[in-house]
Amino acid sequence: MGNCCRSPAAVAREDVKSSNYSGNDHGRKDKSSGGFKKKAVTVLPDVKKENIEEKYMVDRELGRGEFGVTYLCIERGSSALLACKSISKRKLRTAVDVEDVRREVAIMKHLPQNSSIVRLKEACEDESAVHLVMELCEGGELFDRIVARGHYTERAAAAVMRTIMEVVELCHNHGVIHRDLKPENFLFANKKENSPLKAIDFGLSIFFKPGERFSEIVGSPYYMAPEVLRRNYGPEIDIWSAGVILYILLCGVPPFWAESEQGVAQAIIRGKIDFEREPWPSISESAKNLVKQMLEPDVKVRLTAKQVLEHSWLQNAKKAPNVPLGDVVKSRLKQFSLMNRFKRKALRVIAEFLSNEEVEGIKEKFAQIDTDRDGIVSVDELKAGLQKFSSVIAQSEIQMLAEAVDANGKGTMDYGEFLAMFLHLQRMANDEHLHRAFSYFDKDGNGYIEPGELCEALVEDGADDDGKDVANDIFQEVDTDKDGRISYDEFAAMMKTGTDWRKASRHYSRGRLNSLSLKLMKDGSIKMDG
Repeated sequence: MGNCCRSPAAVAREDVKSSNYSGNDHGRKDKSSGGFKKKAVTVLPDVKKENIEEKYMVDRELGRGEFGVTYLCIERGSSALLACKSISKRKLRTAVDVEDVRREVAIMKHLPQNSSIVRLKEACEDESAVHLVMELCEGGELFDRIVARGHYTERAAAAVMRTIMEVVELCHNHGVIHRDLKPENFLFANKKENSPLKAIDFGLSIFFKPGERFSEIVGSPYYMAPEVLRRNYGPEIDIWSAGVILYILLCGVPPFWAESEQGVAQAIIRGKIDFEREPWPSISESAKNLVKQMLEPDVKVRLTAKQVLEHSWLQNAKKAPNVPLGDVVKSRLKQFSLMNRFKRKALRVIAEFLSNEEVEGIKEKFAQIDTDRDGIVSVDELKAGLQKFSSVIAQSEIQMLAEAVDANGKGTMDYGEFLAMFLHLQRMANDEHLHRAFSYFDKDGNGYIEPGELCEALVEDGADDDGKDVANDIFQEVDTDKDGRISYDEFAAMMKTGTDWRKASRHYSRGRLNSLSLKLMKDGSIKMDG
């Protein structure tokens, strides 16, 4: 079977036993040595500069963020397996970026050791990067388990929420606001069902004093409290973000969803939470009550971390219903998959108009992946083949392509589908392409895609008999002005953003978030507090 079924840690344990193993950095070192070298900034002035390779053997990549890449590493003296988050100094372009790294290290050292927070072993620095060596968690992200399951039973959700809120309470009691609570920032220690859950990322966290307010917009739009958008917030924002996570744990989708970041922000400001659609009628009143009190717009009324932990739903977690809600949630996730089908169909239309030069490289990649030359790639062929292009395709995008194969119900992908997905990843579609695709759906040429036209296209593309219901759901998301039809601008907005919240970008620059806030102020959606 080779290494395909073993964890990176298992492989590394074998590697470390081998006498000829020397470790490698998989391209981590800065190779831009030509010409003069600008002196690297010192990020951690209290830490002695040293070569991390002297203490640790750095192995394969485990994850990637906006600034840092996390690697599996082995301590040379003890052979202990650890994780190393390496933050390239080339990406620390401003004094704010440097201060963020210093603060992340300071906060991880400041917070007391706790079983629900990943332990920082040490922080070190060399000429090219800052390295945070931490406890290794092998169980994967909470985010991935939500996606795989589609939901959690109430009992399991309560256990997860208790851990998250214990982290929040610990932070707040020690003068820290997390500011970026989301499922991606929690890892399971191992792959067991009852694995401990640990908070792993404090890169946006900040120290605070009682009564202190902040205005900097950071975080991820789906989990962002309304007062962050208004640029006047305190520690209460962590409760809101945890409330969003709880809502997702129980039903599989976020409470505030739209096709664009601006739409998500407007939904947050409106604050209307849907408890009517399935599976909410089957969820206990106690769970719904806690969600409502955590997603309370008035920060003076919103529960504190201590109050959340004292809530009856968490206090009686072992008595919470343990009934799977899977069928309902799977149906909801299927609707999101079909919405992606709408986008994929549009991309296939665009592909038909591309020149030979534009598609030649993609055709060559498909041929390399299609090892048995039958014109179709399986999931296994796709995963194996795309690893060859990992330098130009991110691991998350490889996973998305593989999920797209699974989502079409066939477990395979032909060249047309492959081309469409590559167009999406490479952002090759321009306005001319989009107009052509829009015209394909706008059968009567009246300048709008209407429900019947969309339903017809979905059925043509393999949707089941529920195409009409799915079309209605898509309209609820894409038809932002609610006039019952999709304009070209609404179609273009959908094509330029993710059509599934689970695959939306995980990292948002401050510039994008500030721009989002300004747009909302201009259109009157929000008014600045104070």
